[in-house]
Amino acid sequence: MTMNSIYISRRSAVSSLVGITALLGMPAFALSKSEAEELINYLSTDVLSAINAKSSRNEMFGKFETIFSTYADVPLIARKALGPAWRSANKTQRIAYVSAFRGYMARYYGKQFKEFIGAEITIDKSRKTSGGYLVDSKIIFKDGSNYLAQWHVVDARGKFLMYNLFLEGVSVLSDVRVQIGSMLDKRGGSVDKLTSYLLTAG
Repeated sequence: MTMNSIYISRRSAVSSLVGITALLGMPAFALSKSEAEELINYLSTDVLSAINAKSSRNEMFGKFETIFSTYADVPLIARKALGPAWRSANKTQRIAYVSAFRGYMARYYGKQFKEFIGAEITIDKSRKTSGGYLVDSKIIFKDGSNYLAQWHVVDARGKFLMYNLFLEGVSVLSDVRVQIGSMLDKRGGSVDKLTSYLLTAG
């Protein structure tokens, strides 16, 4: 395996922490620096605990889905990933799509988590942004290599949630938008067909 393929694989693995996920340019809210860092610390601890538990793959995917639901604004991330098609979907379609999206993210990115076995995540610093706080962390792998992971955290409707992850400056949300957009195009723009596909994809 080349160094480039290892980087791509690990970048995909890191992306799963988000599942994910995320917005830029959100309005500023009353979120403190310590609270933003605490959220990411808890998220990182839960993710690494799930990875190192040696559960079955399906059990691990279930844990990832729970983590994603707990620490990220899944409905908002799903809506942003779907793009303009969200506006034409009715309430029933939106609910079904968000649920399928949540499971898809857990399965798709969860398959990359083997790269995280034995890894560590340390919080370095954080700074205020126009939409909340950007929390810098370092992901250190078993072989000693490491990546800068920056988490965008904002106050969403009274809850502190994560909206985006930047890995070495690259937005994970952008990757998710491309994935969902491609799937939607292949299904003629049908949200129902996309939702059905997401139920087993990943």
